[in-house]
Amino acid sequence: MLYLYYRDRARLRRRAVWNRQWPSVTVQLPLYNELYVARRLIEAVCAMDYPRELLEVQVLDDSTDKTSDLVAELVRLRREAGVRISHIRRAERRGYKAGALDAGLKCATEEFIAVFDADFVPPRDFLRRLLPHLADPAVGMVQARWDHLNRDYSLLTRVQSLLLDGHFVIEHAARNASGRFFNFNGTAGIWRRRCIEESGGWQHDTLTEDLDLSYRAQLAGWRFIYLADASAPSELPIEMDAFKSQQHRWAKGSVQTARKLLGRILRSPVGAAVKLEAFVHLTSNFSYPLMVMMSALLFPVMAIRARASALNLLLIDLPLFLISTTSVSSFYLCSQKELGRSPWKTLPLIPPLMAIGIGLSITTARAVLEALGQMNGEFRRTPKHGIEGREGSAAGKRYRGQRSYALVVEALFAVYFSIVLAVAVVSRMWAALPFLALFWWGYSFTAGLSLLQRLGPRAAASAGDILPARA
Repeated sequence: MLYLYYRDRARLRRRAVWNRQWPSVTVQLPLYNELYVARRLIEAVCAMDYPRELLEVQVLDDSTDKTSDLVAELVRLRREAGVRISHIRRAERRGYKAGALDAGLKCATEEFIAVFDADFVPPRDFLRRLLPHLADPAVGMVQARWDHLNRDYSLLTRVQSLLLDGHFVIEHAARNASGRFFNFNGTAGIWRRRCIEESGGWQHDTLTEDLDLSYRAQLAGWRFIYLADASAPSELPIEMDAFKSQQHRWAKGSVQTARKLLGRILRSPVGAAVKLEAFVHLTSNFSYPLMVMMSALLFPVMAIRARASALNLLLIDLPLFLISTTSVSSFYLCSQKELGRSPWKTLPLIPPLMAIGIGLSITTARAVLEALGQMNGEFRRTPKHGIEGREGSAAGKRYRGQRSYALVVEALFAVYFSIVLAVAVVSRMWAALPFLALFWWGYSFTAGLSLLQRLGPRAAASAGDILPARA
C-alpha cells in the first residue's frame, strides 16, 4: 500500500471545475434512533452553501423512539425557512439502511445523490467541492475522506482515528491512484443516480451495502474518484462495546460481500492487479480467526522453543518480529505525516493500536464465522452521543453498545496471557516479553474497558430538553 501510494500519489492532485449551471442534488440522511445527533446533522446539511432550488434533503427516518418527533419538528422549521426537505417514514424497517436508501431513491428526482450518516457534520462547501469531479459522465461516485470530531476524547478514540486515517489516507488513495477498485464508505460521498440504478441498486443481502454496491458498480465499468483533500468530520464511538459492534458489522459484511461477489470479480475481464487487490481486500478479515488461533498456541510454541539457540532467534524470530511491526508502524506513521501531523507524537500510539487490534480479534473472528454461515443478519447501528472534542459522556444516555459474550473470551485470554507472561519471566525468556505483553494488554484492555462501561451509569435520558422549541 505504501509503495503504491508514494508511486502514484501525484495522480491524486485532482482539480475540477463545474463550468455550467450547478446540477440538482438530493442529500439523503438515513436515521435510526439518533436522538443526540439528528439536530446537528440536519442543521449542517440545511446550512450547506448550495442553491436552495437545486437542493433536496431527505431525512430517511426509521426511528422507533422520540427521534421521529424531533425530526418532524426540525423538518417543519426548515421547510418554513425555505429548505426543500422531506421526512420519509417507512411502515417497517425492511432492508435496514439499504432499504431506507432505496426507498428514498424512488422518491427522488435529482441527478446526483449525496449520503451522510447521522454521526457526520458535512462542511458548508462539501457539494461544491465534490460535484465538479462528476462532470465526467463516466464517473459514478466521489468519496471524501473522513475526519473526526472527537479524535482526542480518549485513548480508544485516538486509536480509532489512527486506524481510520490509515484506511482513508493511504489505502483509499493507493487503490484509486493505481487504478484498483476502492469502495464508497456508506457516507460522505456523492453518487450519480444512473450509476446506482444501472449497477443493480441498493441491495440488503449483506451488512455492508456500500461495499457491495461499490464493487458491482466498478465491475459494470463505472469510475470512482477519491478526494483525500476534501473531508467530512464524524463522531467516533466512545464506548468499547459500541466500537466492537461496529467492527463486527464491518467484518461480517465484508465477508458476506466476498461470498457474494468474489467469484464474479475473479471471472471478470478486469486486470490481474485489480483482482488480486480485490481478493486481499475482501478476505482480509480472515486474519482474525488466525489471530485467535495464534493466541491460543503461543504458550505451547513458547515452551517448545524455550531451548532454541540464540542464533535461531536472531535469524528467524527477530526478522519476523521486525518485519511485522515495522510494516504496521510505517503504514500508520506515514498516514499521519501526510496529514501534517508529527509522526513522533504518533509513535506512542502504535503499541496500543496493535494491542487493541489483537483484542478485537475475538469479536471480528466471530463475525467472520457468522458470515460464512449466514448472509444478511441484523444491522446494529453504532450508538452516537453528540460528542465533540473532549467534552461529553455516554453516562445517562439511552443508547449503548451491543453487548456480547466476546467479553468472557477476552477476559479468559487476558488471564491466559498473565500466566504465560509469568512463565516467561520465571524461564528468563526476556526477548519474548514485549511480544507477550502486547497480547496481554490487548485482551485486558478490550475486556476491561467493556466491563467498566457496562458497570457505569445507565439511566436513560429524557428527550424533553432535546426537542426544539416550536416556532
